[in-house]
Amino acid sequence: MKQISIIDYGCGNIRSVYNAFDSVIEKKKFRVIITSKKTEIINSSHIVLPGVGSFKSCVDGLMNSRLLETMTNRVLLEGVPFLGICVGMQMLASKGYENGVLEGLGWISGKVKKLKKTKQIIKIPHMGWNNLKMEKDSIFLKKLNLKTQLSNVSAYFVHSYNFITDEKKNKIMTTNHGQEITAMVAKDNIIGTQFHPEKSHNFGLKFLETFVQSEEF
Repeated sequence: MKQISIIDYGCGNIRSVYNAFDSVIEKKKFRVIITSKKTEIINSSHIVLPGVGSFKSCVDGLMNSRLLETMTNRVLLEGVPFLGICVGMQMLASKGYENGVLEGLGWISGKVKKLKKTKQIIKIPHMGWNNLKMEKDSIFLKKLNLKTQLSNVSAYFVHSYNFITDEKKNKIMTTNHGQEITAMVAKDNIIGTQFHPEKSHNFGLKFLETFVQSEEF
């Protein structure tokens, strides 16, 4: 039986993510767990890293958990499918600029910077529903089967920072909140979403179901 491991490092909205996965998996084929154990990560077929709070608090929490080396080996060396959600996506970047310059995981090259104030009347943090725009076709989007109707799909966001990718090929979806915001990144077996799939109703559940069924993005 395949295992979806949601990493518990003290900085994620873990229970709602767990409930969302639990509602879409085929229980005969998958189990979903919340874990802070290296042995569970080693046995995982899919790894999920939620993130809530600041870039620094999440990076520090992950470092202090002593799970990063095991997680890195599974994802980068062994190719286990990985999903980062919200700050869990932002941590994939090379650097974060929140209260100084902080090192990220560097799994997808880019920088995480605060949303800019614009002439439009917008609120920061960006909180609520926004339409998604496809920037690059991908294996994942084909499996998600939303290519022709993506402009009518919205997802739920809560954040103040934006992942600016160094390479366009890694930026899969965007949204707009007075400025372009990276909504989804992907590279090989790694995927990240700024939006919260677990809070994005039917689209979000379909997204998680597709992740479980995928190995490349």
